[in-house]
Amino acid sequence: MNQVQRGAEVLADPRWVRLQRRDPSADGVFYFGVESTGVYCKPTCKSRAPKPENVHFFDSPAAAEAAGFRACRRCEPNVAPKQERQAQAVAELCRWIEEAEVPPKLAELAARVGWSVGYTQRTFLAITGLTPKAYAAARRVERAKVALSSQATVTEAIYAAGFLSSSRFYEGVADHLGMKPSEYRSGGKNLIIDYAIGPCRLGQVLVAATPRGVCAILLGDDQEPLKKELAERFPKAQRVPAPEARAALLAQVVALVDHPAAGSTLPLDIQGTAFQRRVWAVLQTLAPGQVTTYSELAARIGAPKAVRAVAGACGKNPVAVAVPCHRVIGGDGKLTGYRWGLARKQQLLELEGAKLGEVRKSRPK
Repeated sequence: MNQVQRGAEVLADPRWVRLQRRDPSADGVFYFGVESTGVYCKPTCKSRAPKPENVHFFDSPAAAEAAGFRACRRCEPNVAPKQERQAQAVAELCRWIEEAEVPPKLAELAARVGWSVGYTQRTFLAITGLTPKAYAAARRVERAKVALSSQATVTEAIYAAGFLSSSRFYEGVADHLGMKPSEYRSGGKNLIIDYAIGPCRLGQVLVAATPRGVCAILLGDDQEPLKKELAERFPKAQRVPAPEARAALLAQVVALVDHPAAGSTLPLDIQGTAFQRRVWAVLQTLAPGQVTTYSELAARIGAPKAVRAVAGACGKNPVAVAVPCHRVIGGDGKLTGYRWGLARKQQLLELEGAKLGEVRKSRPK
């Protein structure tokens, strides 16, 4: 094939247009080699634009090298993208944290991957949604849960989970269980949860509480599905109907739906991971009628790349309206998923005076 034919073939290839545009989405999809230099590059390489008759396209660095081309030193096409390298390094740090008997210090983590302390902290937070310290604490909570389920006593579980004293355990773990360690070890079978169900503008609402506070606020059309959902959440607890004892709590929740501007003063007893609790805490700072997006919420907690995880935390919210996950919308300003139905989400926002299309979005601070 002569150069004229070669050039015409390259010009007809749709990859040529993406190459000319230095399309970022083309990186990793294809590579191009330049016959006159013997070098191959990524489509976004800032080197001088090649003549079409000198260009050869490849699906991988290996294919380019097999054809006799060497990697460009500027764009390093044979090196994984920065985000991928960061993710791999953070994954390695996570494995080290999980396997270590004593949580590694931040400086030790940084030295392991060859980063500065500050860069390690920021990158770990951006990818996992947690600082290394919070991640280590969350893993210890998970180990504690396993130990509480398998050990004969709470004391044995404390030491099996790697805690050197009971005070350290209660300081770092007990508050995350949502119940006493002994109750968790028994699967919550000794935990008493009483509840009341009543009508509100959104249909039926179930309010359940432990002695520590409200542990569930569920919305639905009928009472029986709400009771079933509560049973699925707390399968081994004693669930006691208490319409009179919990009438005041039920009235507060109904009032919160009808008059959201009054705000919530409900005592809460909710379980969640460290990440979920951070998301829920920020949600509670949103005023009635004020909405945010999942990406803005991720930025607010210092984890801008954890948008999906933020959406997942919203979906795991156990207390409707008290933790106002209905105030989170899509980046395009449209309503997105709500575990109790989009119609209820829209109704709640309308009651609060938030008009879609003219919403007052919160901004990261």
